[in-house]
Amino acid sequence: MTRSQVFHNITRSALIVVMVLAVAAGARAGNVKVTAKLDSVAIIMGNQTTLRLQIVQDKGVAGHLVLDNPDMLTPDVDLIDDSQADTTDLGNNRIQIDRALLIQAFDSGVYEIPAARYVVGADTFRSQSLFLKVIPVPVDTLADIHGFADIDPDAVPFVLADWLPDFIYDYWWQWLLAIALIAGGVWLYIRHRKGLPLRPKKVVEVPPYDEAVAALEKLKADKLWQNGQEKAYYTTITDILRRYIDRRFNINAVEMTSEQIVATLRENNETRAVNQQLQMILEVADLVKFANERPLPDDNEASWQRARTFVEETRPVVAPDKENEKEEDPDHQTEERSKPQ
Repeated sequence: MTRSQVFHNITRSALIVVMVLAVAAGARAGNVKVTAKLDSVAIIMGNQTTLRLQIVQDKGVAGHLVLDNPDMLTPDVDLIDDSQADTTDLGNNRIQIDRALLIQAFDSGVYEIPAARYVVGADTFRSQSLFLKVIPVPVDTLADIHGFADIDPDAVPFVLADWLPDFIYDYWWQWLLAIALIAGGVWLYIRHRKGLPLRPKKVVEVPPYDEAVAALEKLKADKLWQNGQEKAYYTTITDILRRYIDRRFNINAVEMTSEQIVATLRENNETRAVNQQLQMILEVADLVKFANERPLPDDNEASWQRARTFVEETRPVVAPDKENEKEEDPDHQTEERSKPQ
């Protein structure tokens, strides 16, 4: 091999090594993250706070923090002290470098602290910019001037962001969504354990006529007056009629006296024919409930029959086409209330 060939091979190998090192250095330099955080985003004029810088990079990467002015970050925010770097081994060939900058401001206002710059070779990495609010101190012109050491710390307004950890403040909506999902899951689990449906069942309202007839039949089957419970018997029968009148004619019969109910229904065309039946029931019921009268068995049977007649005679009349619809739909359970004439 000639001398020129040897020189050519050496030169080519050197170029390859330089290129590999450059690529490796570029890859290592590109794996740097710089973050900044203030201990307090709001301070009283003249007080101090700490700007904390965190740099995460690969081991062996040489870099340095760039400060344009060692005495101030901005024309309004002074740099009081710059601590030494504190390095922590994160494992996986990664380290964390922490720097604490003590800052102070004497003029009130809101100031932007520019992004910190960390230079690695030809690359510059920047943190996010921050904002510092400086709160003015109330001054009493009639009082003596005191030093800043006499400022009442209670005068500092409460700022929730200063007390919340960063992982909550930065991702609050994700925490809120997680809590909502957990609460929904617990609610579904409880309903499943109790055998409850996920959707509440629709309550079907029973028509006034059907409700009254069912209640009268139950009253008859209970045989109250046959067992010496005449007062309970007549209380129940009048309650059934009052509720039926209330729902059927939109009359507040529950709150009316017997005389008021009879007088009101006397003016209604639908109840005029059987109003006498209702009046007889209410008169006997009042005697039993308030005068301790004991009617004869025939009177008790007659009162029940008059109540059934009153309900039957005042049953709403259904139009033929609607009647056909009800026959075709067995689940149809609704019925319009008739308004009083």
